[in-house]
Amino acid sequence: MAVDTSPRSTTWTYVDGEWLPGNPPLIGPTSHAMWLGSTVFDGARWFDGIAPDLDLHCRRVNRSAEALGLKPVMAAEEIEALTWEGVKKFDGKTAIYVKPMYWGEHGSWSVVAVDPESTRFALCLFEAPMGNAHAGSALTLSPFRRPTLECMPTDAKAGCLYPNNARILGEARSRGFDNALVRDMLGNIAETGSSNVFMVKDGVVFTPAANRTFLAGITRSRVMSLLREAGFEVVETTLNMADFEAADEIFTTGNYSKVVPVTRLEERDLQTGPITAAARDLYMDWAHSSRNV
Repeated sequence: MAVDTSPRSTTWTYVDGEWLPGNPPLIGPTSHAMWLGSTVFDGARWFDGIAPDLDLHCRRVNRSAEALGLKPVMAAEEIEALTWEGVKKFDGKTAIYVKPMYWGEHGSWSVVAVDPESTRFALCLFEAPMGNAHAGSALTLSPFRRPTLECMPTDAKAGCLYPNNARILGEARSRGFDNALVRDMLGNIAETGSSNVFMVKDGVVFTPAANRTFLAGITRSRVMSLLREAGFEVVETTLNMADFEAADEIFTTGNYSKVVPVTRLEERDLQTGPITAAARDLYMDWAHSSRNV
């Protein structure tokens, strides 16, 4: 029985000079990306007429491409302009996920190594509601770990990293949790299965120091800057599970839902604290400012 390949929401994709509706067939069985994983992407958001930090997401996808041995074929400014062009194809009522992508079509001197000259580009936009970030999430500790740069291309937002994230999420949800804290190879907390993580203790905000085992996100950086500008102390440092177990507040940041409170860690219930609420409000106030229209 054939699988229905149509997208699950309104979708437009720019590729090879034109906008195509739905889920166009772009990768074949001999494509390098299909069987050897040479894909990178980024994720920005459009909502309420704004696209916060869109320029930074467009720059990062090009850096990711280079880190994976691909050749960026679009300037970041071109990707940004195309995004605004694509947004006009939607009704403007539902939030949009903005996904620029690069992938390799052919191998190089080795079948395994990608040929950078065969790099292809697509920009995919699809409707994706922001969700109820105020509902909070429940976290557990994952048995799986984040790899180091010596093991995987952790300096890129590469598709090959996400099967590990998928098993982290799947294992956590099989035990009744929404997500999980994930350790690096030294046993320190790095992030969750799909977002960066913060904790608050005695009024100080802490987050795992960027050690190249996880993607230190654009939203993470923005929230840190906004909190510091508002007078909060924010510390990047080494954190372990015991630190999070003793935290007064925990929240996560990421492009998909921005700032989300953690309302349960293992069997301990947590409240959405004042600093978590401040982080969310500061981000949304900044995002709706004229700088992001």
